[in-house]
Amino acid sequence: MVSRVKSAGLEGVNGYRIDVEVDVSQGLPSFDIVGLPDTAVRESRERVRASIKNCGFDFPARRITVNMAPADKKKEGPLYDLPIFIAILAATEQLRADLREYAFIGELSLGGEIRPVRGVLPIVLALRDSGVRHVFLPRENAAEAGVAGGIDILPAEHVSQVIDHALGILPIEPFYADDAVYAQPPEDLLDFADVAGQLMPKKALETAAAGGHNVGPPGTGKSMLAKRLPSILPDMTFDEALETTKLYSISGLLSAGRPFVSARPFRSPHHTISYAGMAGGGSAPRPGELSLAHNGVLFLDELPEYSKSVLEVLRQPLEDGTVHISRVAAAVEYPCSIMLVCAMNPCKCGFYGHPTKACRCSQKDIDRYIGRVSGPLLDRIDIQVEVPAVSFDDMAQREKGEASDAIRRRVCAAREIQIKRYAGTGITSNARLYGDMLRDCCKLDGEATRLLKKIFETLALSARGYDRILKVARTVADLKAHQDITAADVAEAAQYRALDKKYFHARV
Repeated sequence: MVSRVKSAGLEGVNGYRIDVEVDVSQGLPSFDIVGLPDTAVRESRERVRASIKNCGFDFPARRITVNMAPADKKKEGPLYDLPIFIAILAATEQLRADLREYAFIGELSLGGEIRPVRGVLPIVLALRDSGVRHVFLPRENAAEAGVAGGIDILPAEHVSQVIDHALGILPIEPFYADDAVYAQPPEDLLDFADVAGQLMPKKALETAAAGGHNVGPPGTGKSMLAKRLPSILPDMTFDEALETTKLYSISGLLSAGRPFVSARPFRSPHHTISYAGMAGGGSAPRPGELSLAHNGVLFLDELPEYSKSVLEVLRQPLEDGTVHISRVAAAVEYPCSIMLVCAMNPCKCGFYGHPTKACRCSQKDIDRYIGRVSGPLLDRIDIQVEVPAVSFDDMAQREKGEASDAIRRRVCAAREIQIKRYAGTGITSNARLYGDMLRDCCKLDGEATRLLKKIFETLALSARGYDRILKVARTVADLKAHQDITAADVAEAAQYRALDKKYFHARV
């Protein structure tokens, strides 16, 4: 007899529906799974066999064939244990119930307990969109699945609960997410008010936050400033939060206490991170730090200390906003619309250019250290500003600096201008401008045009560098609520590229 139950799989950041078909026929006893299963799926045979026996059912001593359709997509992970278990019981008529409106997700223990799995949110979204009305899944994944909405979430701890519900013996109460799930309490954020002095770097970070620009400050106190950037960023939209949550779901980083990512991510990987750790990958591809920072901030401290392969992998994703991973079995794409914040010392000892402390590095050592950051990567960093040493007067002053809340209000006002300007284009910030839109939205008056020409020639900018000054100038103008870009806006934007000459010798 043949039975069929619904389940789902993962392809990149999205889910897709899978039909699990089981045929139990006469022949030598065997248990085969087809449909491009990976090792974890093939191991389901032993988990399902043991759990069927230990739950008091008969495991058929016949030929069992499990087909997972569509057969041309790779099936990964242990989440198919439960649907295979149910399909075998249905095929052997040990479970007589109408299963057409149900889907099943979950790993099984040898005793029939249902264990949590990763990627539940995109899977449930795919099931909902395919017309499935009810889904059984592990209780620990219920809060995460409830974020999807529009589908009954039936959480269970043991397969016996699933069977009792299907037979109408003891129905499971559906789980629905309440508003508290979506409005998670914000994590404690560091405040700019605690930073003494540093007016120029603070202004640069405000501009970066307002336009979604990448920023890279060499100097002192840079890490302290970067870690306060999340406190001035605008809230994510629901769609942004949902997309970010899907990435954390497939990475297994959600918990029952925090099933929804409502705050913009701030990721700060150590400089020993590998290529795969940054970009994502593995035999079963998973998102890397680039994608886990999606819609948030990726902070790379001591930039030259990262390996060359890790730094170079940043280039294309920063332009496209996506990471492409190709493997023999599959090719996946993960979003990575991020603000890249880099920090570095001007030399190995950290004192090159310091007003009072002598640098111990030779010019050759300085050039070698700075040269670890390639020109093409540096060219993708819109704002470059030096963070000077804090003076005694700044440290001794009793008055605190401007609070993050005040800065954030200006940032949000500038972002609202951009959202209205780019409505219907898919663009939400100046940093994402390109092509004709860049020229149309960054109009200069005569004085601003002449000044930009002089800056272009003086700094020997590339075409990309020219575009980035335009974008930053557009953001500066938005912070001032200027419709057109003035010469003063261009001059301020140019200040954020001055380090090309000082440290990088106009390599870009």
